[in-house]
Amino acid sequence: MADAPRPALRDRSAESLRARVEALAPWFHNIDLGDGIMTAPDHFLGDYPAFKYRRFADALPADLTGKSVLDIGCNAGFHAIAMARRGAARVLGIDSDPRYLEQARLAADTLGFPQIEFAKGDVYDVASLGETFDLVIFMGVLYHLRHPLLALDLIREHVAGDMLLFQTMQQGSAAVFDPPADHPFHKPGTFDPPAYFDEPGYPKMHFIEREFAGDWSNWWAPNAACSQAMLRAAGFAVEAQIEAETYLCRIAPVPYADLGAGAAYPARGARS
Repeated sequence: MADAPRPALRDRSAESLRARVEALAPWFHNIDLGDGIMTAPDHFLGDYPAFKYRRFADALPADLTGKSVLDIGCNAGFHAIAMARRGAARVLGIDSDPRYLEQARLAADTLGFPQIEFAKGDVYDVASLGETFDLVIFMGVLYHLRHPLLALDLIREHVAGDMLLFQTMQQGSAAVFDPPADHPFHKPGTFDPPAYFDEPGYPKMHFIEREFAGDWSNWWAPNAACSQAMLRAAGFAVEAQIEAETYLCRIAPVPYADLGAGAAYPARGARS
């Protein structure tokens, strides 16, 4: 899935670069390309994703020398470029949108990282990569998916070699309630449902039937407890909540894996 080598663009004039940026608009990542050129200077979220990245950048490994990185849903490549800056030996970004991939290639080449690979693909196809990565980035994708837990399962099974950097839109309580390991149907001695399902911090996934912030593809909004529970259920240990919606994880044993397959997987790509 790797791209062919691409010529560096640093010697191109600012005018030519600005024209290429405009030709690929709109951009969702506002990336500083130098010479006063920002890819999305009027972004409705401000300097996104840079302002959000600065909140947790210090929690990530400062030196990724010799490490491999997979950025799933890489968009215009902001995070892939950030990992290359930390010395990662190999960085691969995948996205299902060809325009985002062209944006990412332009940004990476302009900033002096032509070695970053960008390829068409999505989270449901990661088995076809046939390799694991030291760091998998899965940010800003989960809530756009029809099958979010399946996506985490596939990442854990096929491409996560060590660390996962995960972010999702969250709504609801930031509290985290620790539910029982086994849920009874009723309160003991009654036919009343357990009260903890109404706890604000109980893991909840909010389903958005129509649009959220004008976007029809925003299907899900977990609360913080749900994000953490889903990660654990897929076989990731949450090492730190490094930002309100962002988690740094490591692979861990998949719960109940010894009892058999927990989901029906799409027959796509080779299994190891």
